[in-house]
Amino acid sequence: MIRYLLALIFALSLAACAGHPGAVTFHAEDNPQSLADWGVFDIKPGHIAPRPGMVTYELATPLFSDYAQKWRMVFVPKGMSARYDPVKTFDFPVGTIIAKTFYYSTPTGAAPGTSAHVLKVTPASYQSGVTGLDLTHARLIETRLLVKRAGGWEALPYVWNAEQTEATLQRTGAEIPLQFADAGKLTAFTYNVPNVNQCAGCHAVDRSRKLMPIGPKARHLNRDFPGIGGEINQLRRLAMIGYLTGAPDADAAPRDARFADLNASIDARARAYLDINCAHCHSATGPARVSGLWLDSPTTDLRKLGACKPPIAAGTGTGNRAYGIVPGHPEKSIMAYRLASDDPGEMMPENGPA
Repeated sequence: MIRYLLALIFALSLAACAGHPGAVTFHAEDNPQSLADWGVFDIKPGHIAPRPGMVTYELATPLFSDYAQKWRMVFVPKGMSARYDPVKTFDFPVGTIIAKTFYYSTPTGAAPGTSAHVLKVTPASYQSGVTGLDLTHARLIETRLLVKRAGGWEALPYVWNAEQTEATLQRTGAEIPLQFADAGKLTAFTYNVPNVNQCAGCHAVDRSRKLMPIGPKARHLNRDFPGIGGEINQLRRLAMIGYLTGAPDADAAPRDARFADLNASIDARARAYLDINCAHCHSATGPARVSGLWLDSPTTDLRKLGACKPPIAAGTGTGNRAYGIVPGHPEKSIMAYRLASDDPGEMMPENGPA
């Protein structure tokens, strides 16, 4: 009996010291307080890397969020796959984890993670995240998880500490004071981490109010990006590693333009920007469907896209303009006015346009 009790105490002491998992770990019900309990990252001084199974991906045109840069990863359980859809978000299996880490570049000479001074994103400072992030000149802000459970998708926001060593669950959100450093001038702003209910503002994309990922659609992922298999088309990569089934060749799949691609037409670039930033609300099924303004890429009706369309429920957000888009006259267009506004009651998109 004494030997049994000693063995039990020893086993419990080992469990108490076991720490965080060393591999990606899906939690079917509980919501760990520490991001490390999901096992998605390998965190070392000055560097953070994806664990095996976490596959980095990028969108053709990313959602704009207060100039923050984003590192996107997806994990699909072994032996399971997402089902391809030409228009909608892919149908991912239970056990899927999508992680989106928000970070800023920091000025040269700033101590990693401790500086409140951050830089507005430029192409030169972007990190692909394929092998992880070099934190020497980066400030981690938050990692948002979307996890596919038996009852559907759930959103969990984790906020990083200043030391860049740990992120903890902040269900009520957080406000992080920062300063943009630009040409020797500092501009204060507050980065707002959404609470779990606010996540529905973008991710509840239809009348059911159930959450859905926004980015993992064919038209957003149909681009080349480095990673497993080299710099290849992302749809092909996901199919090659078994994460996606039913995908056609890239040439047969829809494709949004890359907003920063100067070789693409201005129309294609503008449509891509509006699609990723606005269409989760402004679509036939989204929360803003009653506006009659549908900005997803599959919509081709110019009236629904705002051309010569009077507003239905814009209130003071019209800026005394009569139509959503007046062709050839952005200064007379409601859309241009609301995109340029920083008034919380008028600006569009509603989140992240600072």
